[in-house]
Parts: sequence; structure tokens; C-alpha cells
Amino acid sequence: MPALPYRLPSEPLTGGALVLAVLAVSSSAPLVAFAAAPALAVAFWRNLLSTAVLGPATLLLRRAELRALAAPAGRRAGRYCVFSGLALAAHFATWMPSVKLTTVAAATALVATQPVWQGLIAQAQGRRLPRAVWVGVGVAVAGAALATGADFALSGPAFLGDLLAILGGMFAAVYTALGEQVRRTVSTITYTTVCYSVCALVLLVVCWIGGVRLSGFDTRTWLAVLALVVGAQLLGHSMFTYALRRVSATTVSLLILLEAPGAALLGWAWLGQLPPPLALPGLALLLVGVAVVIHSSARGQRA
Repeated sequence: MPALPYRLPSEPLTGGALVLAVLAVSSSAPLVAFAAAPALAVAFWRNLLSTAVLGPATLLLRRAELRALAAPAGRRAGRYCVFSGLALAAHFATWMPSVKLTTVAAATALVATQPVWQGLIAQAQGRRLPRAVWVGVGVAVAGAALATGADFALSGPAFLGDLLAILGGMFAAVYTALGEQVRRTVSTITYTTVCYSVCALVLLVVCWIGGVRLSGFDTRTWLAVLALVVGAQLLGHSMFTYALRRVSATTVSLLILLEAPGAALLGWAWLGQLPPPLALPGLALLLVGVAVVIHSSARGQRA
């Protein structure tokens, strides 16, 4: 099997996009926990409003590219966009409710297992992960768990929240892997518009079937939803998608781990969810894991 080609940021724009994305997605879990609305409703509005922002620009600037996705030559990329939207909907439908059932720290730490599933997907695609990368992933995931004080509760709603967060990490890995394939030929704005619109449609159906309330929320909840649209969605997910053309899905999923300590600190400062004493050592361990993967990737590129 060929070795997995790691593509690290070789230009300031890509590096800046990744930094901005990590900062933006760190606000996601605290905002979801803060919003006085069903998690699935928040997920639906988050994607619908993002589509409303991106859609007109896509129709104006990328109309030919949208038509190409429906043509025989571009149909495969079009299918990947749709499948990616389905995976994103599954991610939101599992992870966002987990934030309501367990703590912000636990939900963020458990969804941070994404790099493990990303590595397994890469293996299934016939690409070989260097041993040092697996070591770095393991160290980083362990650090994320320590930094956020993941609570593996054995009963009640918290246990269900833990399981949903793990499933959210799995679906996030599928979403990122599909995005890596699409971004080889499709622009960021076209891909995200199609992906977010499919995601919003799926979540609307889920909310309708489940009888989830989609309106009648207070002002602070709508402000939280708007903050999610601008921050975690447009500056977070979209910037990660932009970087996928230059950085591998596995590397992006590992960098998303940096969301864990950021979300835990916001949960402490904003929601009063105090991080455990192991938070700082865990953060250090997470950074070591990220550094191991990046160093291994750079060494592979030099070779």
C-alpha cells in the first residue's frame, strides 16, 4: 500500500485559514449548550442560514460549476457532495444532542476521536499511515480526553450523550474524507453550498418526523444560532474545507482536536463548567500529539 501523502500548509493563507477554523469551531459546543432550543433545531437553522448566505454568491459566481456537477462528467463529484451533506447531517444529528445530554467537555473530547476513524478510513482506501502518525494520534486523543475531563458515565443521559459524541466523531471523519475527494475538482463555495443545503434538508425531514420545534425561541437563542452560522459554520467548517485542497483529511481531523481545550475553557468561563485538574497536562499532551504528526508529515515530505 502506498504511504499516505501528508500535505501540510505551505502558504500563509492556508495556515491562517486553519488557525481561524480551530478558533471558530471551539465556540460550537458552548453555543449549542447555551441555546434554549432543541439541538436538532439549532443544527437545522445553522445549515439553512449558512446556505442562504453562500447560495446567492454561488449562483452568481459558480453557476457553470453547479451545472457541471449534474453533467455526466461531473456526476461523481456531485454524488460526493450529496453524500458529504448526508454525513454532515448525521454528524450534527448525533453530536449536537450529545452536548445537551452530557457536559461540553465530554462531548468535545469524545467527538475528538475523529482522527482515529479518519486513519481507519485512510487504511480502507489503501493508504498506509506511518507508525509515528498513529502514535501522534493516540497521544493527541488521550490529551484531549484529559484536557476536557471526559466523563464516561455508566448510566443515564450522560452515557447516551457519550455514545452520540463518539458517533459524531465517526460521521465527522466520513464527512472530511468525502470533502477531501470533492475538493480536488470543486471550489470551496460550490461544495459547501451543496453540502450545507443537503444537510439542512435532511435535518428538516428529521425534525419533522421527530416533531422537533423549529420556532418560537427567545432572542438569546437566535443570537447563539447566528453566532454558530458566522463562527463555527462559515469560519470553521468552511475554512477546514478550503484547506482540504492543500492538507490531507487526516491532518485536518487531527488539528480539529485543538477544539477540545478551547471549548472546555469557554464552557468554564461562560457556562461555569469548571475544567478538571488534569486540563493543563492534557492540553500539553494534545499539543505533543499534534506536533508528532506534523513532524512526521514534514519528514515524509522531505524524504
